[in-house]
Amino acid sequence: MVRPRWLVLILMCSLMAAGQSAPPAPNVAPAKATPVASAAAASTAVASTKTSAASKTVKADTVTINMPEGMSKDQADAILNELKAIHQLLQSQQNAATAKAAPAPALVSEKVQMKMASGWYSMGRDDAPVTMVEFTDYQCPFCRKYHTDTFAQLKKNYIDTGKVRFVSRDLPLDFHPYAQKAAEAARCAGEQNKYWELRDAMITNSADLTQDAILKYAQSNALDIPKFRACEDADKYKAEIQRDSADAATLGISATPSFVIGKTAKDSMDGDRVVGAVPVSVFEGEIQKFMAAK
Repeated sequence: MVRPRWLVLILMCSLMAAGQSAPPAPNVAPAKATPVASAAAASTAVASTKTSAASKTVKADTVTINMPEGMSKDQADAILNELKAIHQLLQSQQNAATAKAAPAPALVSEKVQMKMASGWYSMGRDDAPVTMVEFTDYQCPFCRKYHTDTFAQLKKNYIDTGKVRFVSRDLPLDFHPYAQKAAEAARCAGEQNKYWELRDAMITNSADLTQDAILKYAQSNALDIPKFRACEDADKYKAEIQRDSADAATLGISATPSFVIGKTAKDSMDGDRVVGAVPVSVFEGEIQKFMAAK
């Protein structure tokens, strides 16, 4: 079977950046990832697929991306099976090397520079030595995986202790019909100082983000519902969310969740781009590196 070379490269980069094969079904929570290749490669590979009008969802182990059409499901399954075999071989080689010597760092991040702005929703001290920016999609299952598996530990050990300032930005993906409205709803909740509460509720319940469901989450967090609904109906924050998406594209980010981690700065931040719901150890390594930087 002849397979398009670009498609094999996209799938291989996505798979290897995640550290294991794609999940068996879109709605099944994936196993914990162990990244073995460059997150930059995965981000570069998926960036070319973001704006395609004829695209379908592809979920690697730690990110959600778009992939242009042009192949059957059987062809995709065959390629993924081959990539699984490649991954198993690489994993066995890595395990053998680990038995002899300490392994090298698992993630190689690409350097990026991001302009900073006031008004972004942030958590932690403004003068924390390290800033961590997340680009999220409220319907993304891997954003939920990061939020439930990793974020609480990072918050306890780094954000609450004044070491990291965490910034939330939006990247609603085209094929998630409720992601844009969910992002707007979070900002409307922010008008009542409930941004983080509603954000947490929506990410935790990302499988149900209909208008009625979001209203239920708002009610459970004691929002003023008439004011909240008026804000939603006005589309007040649509342009701000579009700016977040445009900034993500400038950084070569088209997958969620994606992160930029670097030394805290006022106007611009030189940092590393990290793609996917990677293990907490990857984030800790990045944070410690920038805390030690002069």
